[in-house]
Amino acid sequence: MPTDTSPLIVADRLNISLDDGTTLVNNLSFSLGRERVALVGESGSGKSLTARSLMGLLSPSLHIQARTLTVAGENALTLSERRWSQLRGNNLAMVMQDPKYALNPTRTIGWQVEEPLKLHHSFSRAERREKVCDMLDAVGLPQPAQLIDRYPHQLSGGMGQRVMLAIALIADPQFLIADEPTSALDHAMRDQVLALIRRLVEQRNMGLLLISHDLQQVAEHCDRVMVMYKGEVLDTLPAAELPRATHPYTRTLWSCRPSKATHGQPLPVLDRAALEAHREHD
Repeated sequence: MPTDTSPLIVADRLNISLDDGTTLVNNLSFSLGRERVALVGESGSGKSLTARSLMGLLSPSLHIQARTLTVAGENALTLSERRWSQLRGNNLAMVMQDPKYALNPTRTIGWQVEEPLKLHHSFSRAERREKVCDMLDAVGLPQPAQLIDRYPHQLSGGMGQRVMLAIALIADPQFLIADEPTSALDHAMRDQVLALIRRLVEQRNMGLLLISHDLQQVAEHCDRVMVMYKGEVLDTLPAAELPRATHPYTRTLWSCRPSKATHGQPLPVLDRAALEAHREHD
């Protein structure tokens, strides 16, 4: 088991490809500890594929190779599905984008939040119920004792996202992967949910990998940023340095954010030819 100072996830030359040999993620190398790291980039850049590879959730049609890929101190390239199932929830957990699709519509909220405890711990039924109510309270949901008997369709989007966070955290994992966790929410609710994720991660001394398009939120809530483009990490920098990024792609991502100051004005457009030339030079 990793210590507090050792990395929880290590990837060295991680590659993900299709059956026909097409490379989707190319030579990624990174180390993630008990810190808040963001993975940003355009849609299709390989962010979610990278996250799923760290959870052992890639489609069978995808192939993964790496010089090194360790998760919670174990070689992720040789793990059995049974061992992956033990690690997921217990050591690392994932929050998906949209509760409408991620939550089971036929099961109560209480059943779904309780399931990781059944899989990973040997608590009594009364202990599990108490922990479920405590967890729902911790993620800011009102009246947990009544909420456990409700179904997902009876919740708002913000409540559903908090339920998914409760499911992810109830087994006390060491690392949380949040894949666009606020994309289905309105702007005000996005800030609330992301602030909640940050607070819970800090309280529990966990690591966080946040996949996001919102660089303003990333700058506010994360320690450092990895910037992806066409399956590669082009830039890594402290999150606080995003407004002063020197890499042309990172700088364009930051400057093309719509805001009150840019209302009615054309936003910058990425010069892809210049970017490709920059990649070849690197």
